[in-house]
Amino acid sequence: MRQLLTAGLQTLVIGTLACVAAASASAADEYEYDLVHSSVSFKARHLDISWIHGRFNDVSGKFSLDRQDPSKSTFELTIKTDSVDTANAARDEHLRQPDYFDTKQYPTITFKSTSTKPIDGGYEVTGDFTMHGTTKQITLTLMGGKEHVFKNVKRVAFSTELALKRSDYGFDPKAIGPIGDKALIMIDCEGVQK
Repeated sequence: MRQLLTAGLQTLVIGTLACVAAASASAADEYEYDLVHSSVSFKARHLDISWIHGRFNDVSGKFSLDRQDPSKSTFELTIKTDSVDTANAARDEHLRQPDYFDTKQYPTITFKSTSTKPIDGGYEVTGDFTMHGTTKQITLTLMGGKEHVFKNVKRVAFSTELALKRSDYGFDPKAIGPIGDKALIMIDCEGVQK
């Protein structure tokens, strides 16, 4: 009888631990980048008198949002460099060449988070940013995170801006001059729950 009780208690404890583990594992919601309602755009100075604006049309990504333990949240983004679009076909083709994005050798720009912490109105996300074959650690300030359910699908959105120097990522220094070294990147991301 005692052995049966002991076995029963062990089963109960194991079952409880399994339920706790399952609940913990499911605390994070998974989202996919919604290309239709998101954008990655940029601007750079031209002759230091005006701005050239552009965007990338082929972007994908995903993020995992853990409201109970934000440090477990993760973010990933992949940009196809040959989808650069500045509303000028000749300039876009030039930007794909080796003196700029060199899209054949470096087909993607990526970001993968390594740590996340909550801040007022969003999250501070640090991760590895890779562009033009060079990886650097950067920190993004993601503002937003409000949930909205539309047609039974939960959505969450974030926005961020960052400033980068092309010279830090190995771009051809001869191509830095008429178009400024510094580029501002604006990301508006709406995620759709999987």
